[in-house]
Amino acid sequence: MADERWDVIIVGSGAGGGTLAQALAPTGASILILERGDFVPREAENWDPEAVWKQLRYRTTERWLDEAGREFRPYTHYCVGGNTKFWGSVLYRLRREDFEETEHADGVSPAWPIGYDALEPYYERAERLYQVRGERGADPTEPPRGPFPHPPVPHSDEIAAIVERLRGQGLHPSPLPLGLLNPGQPGGCVLCDTCNSFPCREHAKSEAETCCVEPILTRDNVTLWTGALARRLLTDPAGRRIDAVEVERHGEIKRVRAPLVAVSCGAANSAALLLRSATDRHPAGLANSSGLVGARYMAHLATMMQGFHPFRKNRTVFQKTVAINDFYLRGPDTPYPLGQLQSQGRTHGVMAQSVEPRVPLWAYDAWMARGVDWLAMTEDLPRSENRVTLAADGRIRLRYRPNNMVAHKRLVREMKRIFRRLGFWVVVTHSHEARNTTHQCGTACFGSDPRTSVLDPYCRAHDVENLFVVDASFFPSSAAVNPGLTIAAQALRVADHMLEADLRRAP
Repeated sequence: MADERWDVIIVGSGAGGGTLAQALAPTGASILILERGDFVPREAENWDPEAVWKQLRYRTTERWLDEAGREFRPYTHYCVGGNTKFWGSVLYRLRREDFEETEHADGVSPAWPIGYDALEPYYERAERLYQVRGERGADPTEPPRGPFPHPPVPHSDEIAAIVERLRGQGLHPSPLPLGLLNPGQPGGCVLCDTCNSFPCREHAKSEAETCCVEPILTRDNVTLWTGALARRLLTDPAGRRIDAVEVERHGEIKRVRAPLVAVSCGAANSAALLLRSATDRHPAGLANSSGLVGARYMAHLATMMQGFHPFRKNRTVFQKTVAINDFYLRGPDTPYPLGQLQSQGRTHGVMAQSVEPRVPLWAYDAWMARGVDWLAMTEDLPRSENRVTLAADGRIRLRYRPNNMVAHKRLVREMKRIFRRLGFWVVVTHSHEARNTTHQCGTACFGSDPRTSVLDPYCRAHDVENLFVVDASFFPSSAAVNPGLTIAAQALRVADHMLEADLRRAP
């Protein structure tokens, strides 16, 4: 069978790949999207905590290895839309300071090769594409910006009361920027209690399948292959260009070709694909002359926190509507940044039981009914020793040790004080620690110097002229807000660059 050809091949259909495909589709270029998973079915189990959290119905069954060689099942999903199908729809812009070199308690967060102003128009476009809801001017750390596309999701009565009491503590709570489609309207978001980590049965969550991939599949120039695993990227003899992508699909190995190839598999899997694609010209892995492919893996320091009061039943259904950014740029008694606090979706008893199974479910259910859930999130700093490599059998091996713990512990202590001032009797916490695969980023950082970066400022590989990596791999630092909107904004910026530099002059 002859090799099949397109103008652009995009490997992955999540926040990076899905957004990139959506932006390029109107150009008329022929686009092939390779997705190793399939569509998530719309079914009752979408909103079933036991199916999602205990049976892990939608999570990958593959096993990665940790630093000690022990197997673990990563929190990742292979499906159309990627991990955006399971995100909580919090879509923040990075703060202006996040693009600058910043000193933290445990080290330095490096500057980006672009500033906030370079991404600002693309943030605006990404917010329109993902239909973000928020309120301009309420967040003290927010850069100057235009209005949000939609007003914020209203607080429940319980959360509104907490917001007023937070203001009474001198804090500046602000609405979370949320990507939700038509909440409260027919056919729109029903503001349920299964948003975080659940697929939306109504397709009313702003994620890559719903906002990007599905709308372009009616175009004759867009092709989606599901069940299509990109095994390797094959180069020309000189090693300067991708000649073909080797794909395994339906038990068959085939090669597909395009003048432009974008890898958007997520930070760990994108690095793994480049490492698997080593050649004589690229013996350490494709595009890896810097030695940084897989290095500088970051995942936010994240601690789930719940305030509990035995006599206060929390009747809120949709809980995640507010954040506290007062400690984002500096702590109350330290010049160093601490991070962000944001309310979370309701924790179900079976979710807690998946962490500690010895406690009976009825006890967890009673406890969760009287709890209010928050997340404390701190920037993880880039360290070359935190990295993705390949084991001898080809599996992903993740060496990761959280850092910047001084700041994170300080942030958790501050949130505990806030909880207690709010009158909660007990505060419980849980962290992912060394096997954290959520908010992963940094494994193919971008920059202007090929010696110290893998990609240029438009996410084009320094070493391979027709290869782009468009997901959170390009992050030089992790900041301390959810990365999804920044991935989407950069994907739109990369699409404009491809159009100007490549597609308009392509034969």
